[in-house]
Amino acid sequence: MTSVSDAPCRVLVVWCPDWPDQDARAFEQVVTAVEGLCPRVEVLYPGACAVGARGPARYFGGEEALAARIADAVACHGFACRVGVADGMFAAQLAARAPRPGGVARVAVGGTGRAGRPEAPGAAVIVAPGEAPAFLAPHSVSSLGNQELADLLPRLGIRTLGDFAALSAAEAANRFGAQGALAHRLARGLDPRPLVPRPPSADLSVSTPFDPPVEQSEPVVFAAKALAERMHAGLAARGLACVRVQVQVICTDGQELTRLWRHDGLLSALAVAERVRWQLSGWQAVDSDADEGVQAGGITLLRLVPDQLVRNTGHQLGLWGDAVINDRVARAALRVQALLGHGSVVRPLLAGGRNPAEQVTLVPFGDAADPELPSGRPWPGRLPAPAPATVFPVPLPARVTDESGAAVTVSGRALVSAPPARLSAGLPAHGEPWLAITSWAGPWPVTERWWRPASTRRRAWFQLVAEDGSAWLATVQDGQWLIEASYD
Repeated sequence: MTSVSDAPCRVLVVWCPDWPDQDARAFEQVVTAVEGLCPRVEVLYPGACAVGARGPARYFGGEEALAARIADAVACHGFACRVGVADGMFAAQLAARAPRPGGVARVAVGGTGRAGRPEAPGAAVIVAPGEAPAFLAPHSVSSLGNQELADLLPRLGIRTLGDFAALSAAEAANRFGAQGALAHRLARGLDPRPLVPRPPSADLSVSTPFDPPVEQSEPVVFAAKALAERMHAGLAARGLACVRVQVQVICTDGQELTRLWRHDGLLSALAVAERVRWQLSGWQAVDSDADEGVQAGGITLLRLVPDQLVRNTGHQLGLWGDAVINDRVARAALRVQALLGHGSVVRPLLAGGRNPAEQVTLVPFGDAADPELPSGRPWPGRLPAPAPATVFPVPLPARVTDESGAAVTVSGRALVSAPPARLSAGLPAHGEPWLAITSWAGPWPVTERWWRPASTRRRAWFQLVAEDGSAWLATVQDGQWLIEASYD
């Protein structure tokens, strides 16, 4: 039986899929547009935000109408967005990222199509109350955002969230630890942890005044790091953690600027400071001609308020210290992001596709993302195993000849003119040597996007092994040989 504290609330997530380089300043326009319709907007990261859907949906006449109003309001600022509504934050985020063709629960259409605004047909996916487990069931376990579980669970035959949710909570906790228990709650459509029924009477907010007022963001960001450390220490002393953190800035003219950021106990002091930086940059005018944006002026006070307090269940360390190493890597990555920007540190995400270059997608560190090309699909025409070790960002030109020195060609019926005998990878004019080919496999012909003449592509793959032991993935396209990758 689901307890009252386990009952998930209706959450609406607004996601901008093509957000440029996690630009926090421009995203403030999207947040402001959502705030015009719903109170207490929670910023997940630049490019996505969330609100509680129950109250605003009643006011606007239903979740479909609310989603349409939000998509239209965001479109007024020149941005396209997708909206997901479901029980709980996790299901709502996956709903916002779900493919739009087909009917997942109910689909609301956002956007008005008026001149000057991006249309957003099928902009909302709404999962009916109580149907979050069924909606989550077919999703891959990689959507949990836990790389260790994403690697381990498929090896145990657990490939979908439905398979994982079928385990009992006790079995998931005993076998996979605290992180597995939290992931199991997500797979069942529940919030990560039950909330504390009553907040403590003590004020756990932390603040620092600025006298004289500061007009630059750097002193505020520097103070935010120390404040976050104080906030974390105060929560830890009481055995608590917070799901969200509220950043409040008070200006010299008495204006109070407030924003909620998702925390879930995972944001370090440096990560909180970086979000304060995003918030301050978002409150400034986007450009000198902008009609919107906040000119904060001097700042007299910065306050951090922990929101939605939960019991701190701690973190189980790995037997060989993996968790400690991962924490050090995360701190180092967040420090680089604070200095160079959110998109400066990326991590690889396994994806699908036929081309090896498509099978790894780079996403900003700390962000949960789904690959554009899912890895669990059959992908007919995909290159057979083994996968190459190094994929070149730009394919290298090459020449492949037969024993007589004539260029090897491939016909439209995938027939090879002669067995490949010699290979020159790179530009021979730059001194690249000719190597004898000792073995080869192929061709594997592929015709991609034949239904779209402007982007259709026909090519044939070869695997070539040279006399020096080097192995290459080569392709023939439009009569030209290219080296796409190498094998170790």
